[in-house]
Amino acid sequence: MIPRPALILGLSGLLPFLWGVATLLSPGLAQLTLDVIGPRFTGPFVMIAYGVVILCFMSGVLWGFAARGAETAWTGYALSVGPALWAFFFVGGGPTQALTALITGFVVLLVIDLQFSRWGLTPHWWMPLRLILTSVVVLCLAAGLWLG
Repeated sequence: MIPRPALILGLSGLLPFLWGVATLLSPGLAQLTLDVIGPRFTGPFVMIAYGVVILCFMSGVLWGFAARGAETAWTGYALSVGPALWAFFFVGGGPTQALTALITGFVVLLVIDLQFSRWGLTPHWWMPLRLILTSVVVLCLAAGLWLG
């Protein structure tokens, strides 16, 4: 069972991705967002900016897990920096390229999460939570590609 705080905060972390899709689906909401807080918080732009933040955040989480595994330390540390480096080097070049790179980054992140779980470095509830969150994120990013 996923601990309630982890589930609630994890699901809350989906809001910027969902907001991006909502502004693509609703011209009125997109205009209100533009008027109140600016273009960075609409459509693919909010999903790209926040997606980079989350990939970098997850690198830090994985680094913490790597610190727990003496036998897999080098491999764990190397894998843990991958999502942040991916975001730095490959997310850019316009919305289509950035969203595609983020989708790839989040799918690969899930594979890395699975490996850390197999090494016994994550809590037992980690993969069910990561599957939920990654599924929604990838669907939102794909919607950004399709609708944007």
